[in-house]
Amino acid sequence: MNWSQILSVTLIGFALVALTLILLIFIIRLFGVAFTARHKQKVAKKSAATGAAMPAEVALPEMVTSEVVAAIAMAIRLSVGEDHDRESEILTIQTIKRAYSPWNSKIHGLTRLPERK
Repeated sequence: MNWSQILSVTLIGFALVALTLILLIFIIRLFGVAFTARHKQKVAKKSAATGAAMPAEVALPEMVTSEVVAAIAMAIRLSVGEDHDRESEILTIQTIKRAYSPWNSKIHGLTRLPERK
């Protein structure tokens, strides 16, 4: 292969990836619009069934702020961490005395070097 073919294959690959990502962005936005419209229809049916007046604009639930997420994470960490921190201070490391066995000794597996004469 020459450099012009390598460059063309590389550029085509980058272009395909970019176009695919742009297409995925549009698909995801389309899903968002569709689900928002469906949510508005459900709210309209529910308000019509109960006889309540339909609000001019249906307010979707607000996103949770980062401060709320941090507070929840810290509360979970503190509640889970308390059980783990209360441990006994008894050392459980025990040494086991093993008798010498030539089966686990590496020196018996080595052979002597032949003598040169």
